[in-house]
Amino acid sequence: MQHLVPAHGRALPRSRTPAPAPRPSADAEALAVLHRSARALMAGLPELTERLMTLLREREPAYRTAMEADAESVRDEVRRSLRLNVESLIRPGELREAARRCSWAIGRARADRGLPLDALLRAFRLGGGMVWQELVDETTRRQPSDARLLVHVAADVWNFVDEHCAVVAEAYRQTERELMWRRENRLRLMTAALLDGTARIADLPATAAALGLPEQGRYAVVLARLPAGRTFADAWGQVHLSGLRVLWYRDRDGGGSYGIVLLAGHPHDEVEPGHSHESGLVDTGPGPVAAAGGAPSDESGGEGERPRSYGLDVDAGEIARRLTAPPGARIGVSPVVEGLATIGDARRLADTALRACPRSGGTVVLEEHLPAALVVSAPVLGAALAERVLGPLLRLDPSDRDIMLETLTAWLACDGSAQRAAGRLYCHRNTVLNRLRRCEQLTGRSLSRPSDVVELSLALAAHCLLDP
Repeated sequence: MQHLVPAHGRALPRSRTPAPAPRPSADAEALAVLHRSARALMAGLPELTERLMTLLREREPAYRTAMEADAESVRDEVRRSLRLNVESLIRPGELREAARRCSWAIGRARADRGLPLDALLRAFRLGGGMVWQELVDETTRRQPSDARLLVHVAADVWNFVDEHCAVVAEAYRQTERELMWRRENRLRLMTAALLDGTARIADLPATAAALGLPEQGRYAVVLARLPAGRTFADAWGQVHLSGLRVLWYRDRDGGGSYGIVLLAGHPHDEVEPGHSHESGLVDTGPGPVAAAGGAPSDESGGEGERPRSYGLDVDAGEIARRLTAPPGARIGVSPVVEGLATIGDARRLADTALRACPRSGGTVVLEEHLPAALVVSAPVLGAALAERVLGPLLRLDPSDRDIMLETLTAWLACDGSAQRAAGRLYCHRNTVLNRLRRCEQLTGRSLSRPSDVVELSLALAAHCLLDP
C-alpha cells in the first residue's frame, strides 16, 4: 500500500535507536540464535500469517469487521508486515527502513478506512508477541539449551515492536488530520457554494446530507459584523439565535460571518452540529434530536427561554427578536426562502439588509426597511438624491446642520407629530416647528406634500447609510 503515502506527505520520523555498541560474545551467540530462529519463521510465513489473522479475528472486533469487508486486504498487510519485520531482525541494516515504511503505510491505510487506532496498536503488539513466542518456541524445539540466550536480545525485539507502534500511531494521526481537513474543507466549499448561489441543483442532495440540512426546508440568512476591536472569526460565539439551528460561515473576504438559519424541516439524523472553528464553519443550536421534538441541547438552553422552533410561524421578524449580539454589532436579516437552492438569493438580500443598518449598530430585517434597502442598493443614485434634496442643509455650519437633520429625522420617526418630536428632542413644540419651516425653505420641499416627504425621507436614509 505504498501508494497511500503521498509524495508531499510528512517524512517518516527517523528511528531514534542508537548505533549498536560492540556486543560481548554472549550477545553475539544470542544474535546467531535469533537469526537462525527468524529464518525458520520466514520459511513458515504463510502459516504464521494465517495464525495472526485468526488471532486478530478472535481478539479484535474491529479487525473482525475489517476482515468481513475485505479479508484479502488485511491478509496482505499482515503478510507484508510479518515478512519485513522478521527479515529486519536478520538484516536490520538493509530492511529496517523498509519495515518502517510498511508500518507507516498500514497506519495511513487503516486511518483512511476508519479502523480505531487502539485496535491497530493492539494488533501490532499482538503480532510482536506472537513473533517473539514463535522465536522462543522454534529455538526450544531445535536446541533447548540456546533458549536462555534469547534473553540477551529480548529488549531489542520489544524495542523494535515499540518503535513500529510509534510509527503506526504517527502515520495514523497525520492521516486523521488530513482527512479531517479535507472533510471540513469540503463542507466549507459546499456552504460557500450555497451562499454564492453557485451550487449545482444535482449536487444539492449530497450537500444537504453532508451539512445535515433539509433540501426543501425554510431558511433565512443573517450577516453579522462585529464592532471594531472584536474579531470577526468568532461571531458565532457572540451572536446568538435562541432556539434555532444556525450554520455559521466565516466570510474571510468581507470581514463578517453568515448564518444559515433553519426555520422548518428535518435535518439529516446522521449529522450533528459542531464543525470545527478552524474550517470557518460552525454549526450551533439544537441538534437533530431537538429538531424532531427531543430534549434541547446545552447551547443557549436556559430556563425561561423560547422553545426550539422549526415551525411555519418563525419569520424574519422573529429571528430578529431572538437575536442577541454585542453593542455596536451590525446585523442584516434576509427574508425567508424555500429550499437550499435559494440560499444564494437570501445571502444577497442579507448583504443589502446589512448595508441598510446604521453605522452605530443594530439589526435590520430587510422586509421592514425596504425604502432604505432601495437606497443602498443603488448607492450612486442615493448619494445624488441626498445631495439634490439635502444639499443646502448639508452645507450649513456643522452644529446648525446636525440640529436641522436631527429635527427632521425625529419628526419623520414620530409620524409627523411636532409634539412627539419635541419630547424626543427635549425642546418646545414651537422650536420644532420653526426648525421644520427653515428646512422647507432651504430644501424647497414642503412637509405637507407627500411626494416631498418621500424624497426627504429617502434622502435622509441615503445620507445616514451611505459612506460619505
